[in-house]
Amino acid sequence: MAMTAAQIEILLKSAFPDAVIELTDTAGDGDHWRARIVSAAFRGKTRVQQHQLVYGAIGPEMGGALHALALHTEVPA
Repeated sequence: MAMTAAQIEILLKSAFPDAVIELTDTAGDGDHWRARIVSAAFRGKTRVQQHQLVYGAIGPEMGGALHALALHTEVPA
């Protein structure tokens, strides 16, 4: 079962309330997404740590309902 953009955004917003989130369904199937996430929570963290935070927010859905997630994370200007 695939995930909708709204479902993914709920998970991400719960972990990063200040985030600006842009989601793109790259394959049109709800299984393959690209996410651009801008949050102060990423400040001072390496790219790997930022991505680990995002995968932690997605939880068990990653690899299940959400097959692939390409990430672009950044801190606000």
